[in-house]
Amino acid sequence: MGSDDLRRRMESMGERFNFGEYEIEAYLAVLDHGEMTASDIADRTSIPQPRVYDTVRKLSDRGMVELRESRPMRVVALDPGEVFPQVRTSFEAMVEELTDRYTAPTRETEAVSLVKSRPSILRYLEAVIESAEYELTCSLTPDLLERFEDRLEAAVEADVTVELLVTPAANAPSPEEYDYAAVSTVARARRGLTTPVMAVADGQRSVYATQDALDGGSERYGVIFNRSSLGFLVSGFFSTVLWTTADTLLDHVAGRSFPRQYASIRRCLKDLGDEPGTFYARIRGRDVVTGERRTAVGRIAEVTLEPTAELATLTLATDDGEVTVGGRVAALEDMEAHEIVVDTEPLS
Repeated sequence: MGSDDLRRRMESMGERFNFGEYEIEAYLAVLDHGEMTASDIADRTSIPQPRVYDTVRKLSDRGMVELRESRPMRVVALDPGEVFPQVRTSFEAMVEELTDRYTAPTRETEAVSLVKSRPSILRYLEAVIESAEYELTCSLTPDLLERFEDRLEAAVEADVTVELLVTPAANAPSPEEYDYAAVSTVARARRGLTTPVMAVADGQRSVYATQDALDGGSERYGVIFNRSSLGFLVSGFFSTVLWTTADTLLDHVAGRSFPRQYASIRRCLKDLGDEPGTFYARIRGRDVVTGERRTAVGRIAEVTLEPTAELATLTLATDDGEVTVGGRVAALEDMEAHEIVVDTEPLS
């Protein structure tokens, strides 16, 4: 279909659904009663008597009602089940034609973006959740938990570590009535309507938004970190502020297989604290002094994790000596970790 034909179809659809207040009142009244006169409509609605005839004729022109030119004229309701399938067919055809014309915008160019629409925030949340390959951190409302349940289940089945925060806690399903193990590795609930909605995948892609933005409030904004090192700010805020002030819904699921991969050193050390035995790691990151890329491989000799998670460090015994490793923007250690692989056997 050409551009002119598509434009005309869009204009036609717009005209058909351009209901004014009077058209809506009259249409609902006729549906309620099945058949009415103009006087009946004026008596039962706020439509002025002189405007009734123009109003019902507009409805008739759009195929919503039938006019019987008797004395007095009668307005007869038509079965919506017969009226709207035609509209649905026209609408679906129009959407198909628009989709054919759609050119997907490039979404990888901006490291940091600000979005202000609910659909965009939801789309980015979905994209971040689906992109996680080994580690996912989420703060979701109960409604969003239900919305993304299938995707979270798929992540868990793919052996992704899923750390889930549900907020506000008052609306979170109880562990007795909801299977948190199916959608997460560990789950907590946090009080407060001001707790943000967020997701971080593999320490790289992340989205941060207010609950207000998704509930139609005034603070409508979301921040997208698209493969930007700034995304660690979201993950760090989650770990040190949100997670530590939340109540447990599901403890860490025991018996997960090795090797395991992490983007967050804090999450890695929390897991290791629950596991007995000797562990080995391959850590890719950056040298704290030179800023150059660096990889360290060896046995985990020591770990330090404060209860508040503000300090998280591990010491790796390598062939070249001990190397201390911290998280993003580490300053006290020898290197900052970007990707950690842990196994019960030596790694190369």
